Amino acid sequence: MRSLRFATAAVAAVALSVPLVAGTATAGPSAGRQAAPHSEARFDRLRSAAPEGFYVGTAVAGGGHHLEQDYPDPFTSDKEYRKILGRQFSSVSPENQMKWEFLHPERDRYDFKAADAIVAFAERHGQVVRGHTLLWHSQNPAWLEQGDFSKEELRAILREHITTVVGRYAGRIQQWDVANEIFDDRGTLRTQDNIWIRELGPGIVADAFRWVHEADPKAKLFFNDYGVESVNAKSNAYYALTQDLLAQGVPVHGFSVQAHLSTRYGFPGDLEQNLRRFDALGLETAVTELDVRMDLPESGVPTDAQQKQQADYYRRALSACLAVEGCNSFTIWGFTDKYSWVPVFFQGEGSATVMTEEFDRKPAFYALRSTLKAARED
Repeated sequence: MRSLRFATAAVAAVALSVPLVAGTATAGPSAGRQAAPHSEARFDRLRSAAPEGFYVGTAVAGGGHHLEQDYPDPFTSDKEYRKILGRQFSSVSPENQMKWEFLHPERDRYDFKAADAIVAFAERHGQVVRGHTLLWHSQNPAWLEQGDFSKEELRAILREHITTVVGRYAGRIQQWDVANEIFDDRGTLRTQDNIWIRELGPGIVADAFRWVHEADPKAKLFFNDYGVESVNAKSNAYYALTQDLLAQGVPVHGFSVQAHLSTRYGFPGDLEQNLRRFDALGLETAVTELDVRMDLPESGVPTDAQQKQQADYYRRALSACLAVEGCNSFTIWGFTDKYSWVPVFFQGEGSATVMTEEFDRKPAFYALRSTLKAARED
């Protein structure tokens, strides 16, 4: 079991005393020999700083809102982006490229080009892949949402999609977000806006897990949601559902918190406690979509105090995961503000990732690295 000794006040002080100017030396063992940003030095990478068996990941930008922006596809067109993606991270998650609207645009047609490229990239760079996502109420294609299907047809469509997609990547994807955001904030199943639950009933969730497991018995299968970082109505609903499914022998292997955080609100201080109760059920746990947005000044540049607070949130989220034995996957939802989803969806908020638009490292990056190194050395 990983020890909690690394999460001391001393480590916290290191995490919050990181430089506010990217590229300057960091206090600690590597001071005086700080590598240039994105150098090839192994000690300079998040993936190398992590304890053995602990995966540090990022979303791979593309699809979704990116298609509406004034820049070309980030993953295929930005060489510097790909270089950092390959060097810094040991896990990747397609941001949109495996969602239904992107992957299955017509009933009888799949488009695997982008997803195939990401999986191949991961294999070349010694990375694992998190598949995202198979059963969700959002980003479904119009042919599905507006189609006039019988229950039997709809059930067959979902099973065929799962079998085709998961089967294609069998043995090549470490974890799958099987059911994504199936509860609302009150802990009530989305029986209206989730087409699968609305039309086929709650039992379709268990069937989805079974079908994924049949298509790839080695993949770890997760529930994934936002707003479940704390012990609350929503996470309680997942806790109860998971217990019920496990009792039925349904192959549920993990529970993950997205952790889209904001400095407008306090840090979810019971994150570790929440992860531990799912761990006690025998499940793996994960942080899958971490970013920390903030209200930006008129200049658009966060203050030093804001960056320190953001770094503290990143550090505390990572520390909570590291403190739980079965939490072995920690993913940030993009690493550069250049391609962050936050400003598009949260007006007035931004600067949510660990690097600027120019790929300069923020205090949050150094907070992650120092926390990982402390855990590795413990």
